[in-house]
Amino acid sequence: MSKFLSLLLAFGLTGALAPAAANELKIGYVNAVKVIEEAPQGEAALKKLEAEFAPRDRELVATQNKIKQLEDDLEKNALVMKEADRRNKEREALTLKRELKRTTQEFREDYNLRRNEELAALQKVVYKAIVEIAKQEKFDLILHEGTVYASDKIDITDKILKKLGKK
Repeated sequence: MSKFLSLLLAFGLTGALAPAAANELKIGYVNAVKVIEEAPQGEAALKKLEAEFAPRDRELVATQNKIKQLEDDLEKNALVMKEADRRNKEREALTLKRELKRTTQEFREDYNLRRNEELAALQKVVYKAIVEIAKQEKFDLILHEGTVYASDKIDITDKILKKLGKK
């Protein structure tokens, strides 16, 4: 790039920024991760998910315990068991392991789907709170994800959490 073009560009940018600096932009930053983790709505969503999926989790744990009991029984009594009984127990353990693997995968998929639904709903609530504060306090710009640095002076995360009912 020629020196003339560089100079022209530098003066052009300075001229474009001068009116903005004269009016003093009001900029804020929100730590969205902190808001989602600490907002009462986030904690409520987590408790809701735990309550919804607790029965299925208990079933998975019970199946794991049953498999362990079968394997322990096979290990202890393999030498004194009849061949047919041993094969039946091995087959039962294998069937239970397959069922556990399938139900565990289904559980994870269902849980992740519901978690994403709850997260999307929470993000809408957080977005609305951010916009309300931005309008009330006349912010020109609010940043969140992708911000490399934000000083405490412009961090309005605690205001958002307060608006959402925390603190």
